[in-house]
Amino acid sequence: MPATTSTQTIFAALRYRDATAAIDWLQRAFGFEAREVHKGSSGRVQHAELAYGGNLIMLGEAGDGSDGRLEEDFGPQWLYVVVEDPDAHHERAVAAGAQIVRGMRDEEYGSRGYTARDPEGNVWSFGTYRP
Repeated sequence: MPATTSTQTIFAALRYRDATAAIDWLQRAFGFEAREVHKGSSGRVQHAELAYGGNLIMLGEAGDGSDGRLEEDFGPQWLYVVVEDPDAHHERAVAAGAQIVRGMRDEEYGSRGYTARDPEGNVWSFGTYRP
């Protein structure tokens, strides 16, 4: 897929023990689309870009710094993603085995959404609220 330039200016950047497995899971459970996946000579994901609803997140594998990247540990992190149909999104996540940590609910401020944890401990909230 050809690279495109985004107008987004803030990007979540996550580290995973097994980024290849995380990419697969995020696609199945949450509907992300892998746009770019760059692996080093060891086969480990050094940089990946996943798209959802016209926005991107970046991720890679945690490392010891020997590959020239900053040595940083992995998660957990907490992200919020706007979804148009939180009920359908929730059903997809449950079907993929996502750990739901807060079930579907309506908030006083008008949002409807839920919160799940990915296999490596990152927390993802999905809802209709648009800040």
